[in-house]
Amino acid sequence: MSGNAPSSPDQTPGPSETPEPEQLLEHHLPSLLVFLRLRAGRLLRAKEWSMDLAQSVCREALESFDDFEYRGERAFREWLYTVASHKILERVRFYQRGKRDVRKEVQPVDQGGLVDLVNVYRSHLPSPSRDASAREEIERLEDAFDRLKPEEREVILLSRFAGLTHAEIGRRQNRSEEASRKLLSRGLLRLAKLLEA
Repeated sequence: MSGNAPSSPDQTPGPSETPEPEQLLEHHLPSLLVFLRLRAGRLLRAKEWSMDLAQSVCREALESFDDFEYRGERAFREWLYTVASHKILERVRFYQRGKRDVRKEVQPVDQGGLVDLVNVYRSHLPSPSRDASAREEIERLEDAFDRLKPEEREVILLSRFAGLTHAEIGRRQNRSEEASRKLLSRGLLRLAKLLEA
């Protein structure tokens, strides 16, 4: 660890202290994987492994880290999830341009880190029955998440995974802070009901 980096990525560094980008990315990788899987949607999940998307996001983040002004953990998280969102849009457009029907293709078996994904899901969202297998649990959550309205999915991802405040989410979605709070509450309630069904 460099002499000017904080002891953990959660600490806010002083004015001249910037954590190593690799340390920040490693710290955020589990939540980034979940964010990517949920944000990607069913069709992109059927085409690409979440770990491949995460590696691509991390590579782009490392390449552009010199252009990023580190202003603390929250700003880094917002920047990283913006990079991830752009990567997803890029990949979706790629498949749409080629008129590839990913519904007809064989789904990759993304076995890497299934248990870790379940644990991260549980820490952020209402979880399905603990008796279900890891694969069934993940599929059930992803199916329920896919059935939410797009704005509900977005506010849950930005709040629970990207860690943005309701004021920041409101600015991104052109809505008030209070409207963002209400949308999150409705989205989480709807997700919980879908998971109970």
